[in-house]
Amino acid sequence: MKRLFCLLLLCTLLLGGCSSSVPANTDFTSVPTTAAPSEATPAPVPTTDSDYRAMWISYLELQTLNGLSEADFRTQVQTMLENSVSLGMNTVIVQVRPFSDALYQSDIFPQSHILASQQGQEVGYDALQIFIELGHTLGLEVEAWINPYRIKLSDTQPAQLSENNPAVLHPEWTRSANGGLYYDPSLPEVRQLVVDGVTEIVSRYEVDGIHFDDYFYPTTEESFDADRYAASGSELSLADWRRDNVNQLVSQVYTAIKAIDPTVRFGISPQGNNANNYDQQYSDVCLWLSQPGYVDYILPQLYWGFDYLTASGRTDYQFAGLCKQWADYPRCEQVQLYIGLGAWRIGDGDGGSNDQAEWSSGENLAKMVESLRQAGCGGFALYRYGSLYTSTYPELAALERQALGELLNAQ
Repeated sequence: MKRLFCLLLLCTLLLGGCSSSVPANTDFTSVPTTAAPSEATPAPVPTTDSDYRAMWISYLELQTLNGLSEADFRTQVQTMLENSVSLGMNTVIVQVRPFSDALYQSDIFPQSHILASQQGQEVGYDALQIFIELGHTLGLEVEAWINPYRIKLSDTQPAQLSENNPAVLHPEWTRSANGGLYYDPSLPEVRQLVVDGVTEIVSRYEVDGIHFDDYFYPTTEESFDADRYAASGSELSLADWRRDNVNQLVSQVYTAIKAIDPTVRFGISPQGNNANNYDQQYSDVCLWLSQPGYVDYILPQLYWGFDYLTASGRTDYQFAGLCKQWADYPRCEQVQLYIGLGAWRIGDGDGGSNDQAEWSSGENLAKMVESLRQAGCGGFALYRYGSLYTSTYPELAALERQALGELLNAQ
């Protein structure tokens, strides 16, 4: 369905009150040691796309299909999609570029090692096209999930880059951080590379959306790009300059998508701790929520339970409270708010200092779906398929699937 731009005046009135000066933390599940409650004007309840039910299918699932023939790959994908439909999903978010690579036919990025023995090796079929064909036949919408900056997560993931990888052809575009390799977000050439990659997908494939997750700046270290910051001559602080670099990318991607097909949505799934987004990854999520021209939806990863307590006994990161916090952020009328749910917590818990019994109840995810709807959030996504269908806690996962299926399929 076609999305309209928001009224600029309305969004300007709603803007503000979302950024935070909470100290940075170390990962997307962490919470700050101190945090003030958020106060913001309530956003309007979404009137479109209000029943978004998505399943994340990551490279972790796809790498289990490595080496399969096309026929066997199709069979496995068909099973994933049928399971998603039976659970009540209407969308799958499929990771097609985890490491400056492609799980589709690309003239820009090499074939991913996820389905082959090494990066650049052809597998003889088009994984994204298979997901689209089979998914659309089942009535599922298919979004292509890409990581814009990540090239290597570690020395072994991936072990070797193809000789035609843009990172190999243009090493000056790359920077090392935390044992990995990333594109430098400050470079116009990098932004254009990402835009060209998105344009290629939207032009060639009948995708229903493009999806980014929470991987933006990989470090807060000043040395990461101190030389480029100095050379820029910017009057912005380093942090604001980095946020501006990310904002430019997001805006350019949105504009490129809409120029090809206004009905293709663009969404981002940031961390649930918005202080981390702003202060660690330099992602101004509240700007994207409150002004037109950035995204069609935001899907924060709220991976803590209803009873979550920090080590000091704080309760402000409990699920229901976080839903309300995100729902209260000023939001442009046509920007949707969905919630990412942590199916990967089943059986293991969320690391809180409290009793973790809710994650062994067999119905926590279904309760979360009901709760987020009450908070005025328009839909949800489950991270991830394997946590529900190949879990190390199969009996608990089966109970969670049953509870979710009963809730979603009864509507």
